[in-house]
Amino acid sequence: MNVYEAQTRTPALIDGLLTVWETSVRATHQFLSDAEVKQIKEYVPQALGGVAHLVVAEQEPGAPVAFMGVEHGRLEMLFLSPSERGKGLGRQLLQLGIQDYGVTELTVNEQNPQAVGFYEHLGFETYKRTECDEEGNPYPLLYMRPRR
Repeated sequence: MNVYEAQTRTPALIDGLLTVWETSVRATHQFLSDAEVKQIKEYVPQALGGVAHLVVAEQEPGAPVAFMGVEHGRLEMLFLSPSERGKGLGRQLLQLGIQDYGVTELTVNEQNPQAVGFYEHLGFETYKRTECDEEGNPYPLLYMRPRR
């Protein structure tokens, strides 16, 4: 597995990461309709291009299977291809985020219990909850920090 910070974000890389994002979301975000996934997908390339640190995991060159975005000590995104879940890659990426990029905070959809459980298992706890996501949609968010 090759894990690296993407210094250049080529259209091919963004396309590959968009595929990872969509397959991950469809496997874990059952609370989103197909139309909502398609609507959100339109904004993902901009988010991938704009996040300060974009860390990519590839099985083979040019074939991303996971990625993480970090900005100002906050985990902004962490998505894995469904085939990679449960193999330790998410843990590896999160630990890299903590050690190399100073991750001390993250936000997760409350309606994604697998992700909530993953972050809790790795030592994070909820310190704040909102009824809606940042776009005002009715998807509660949990704001998490490492347990003290």
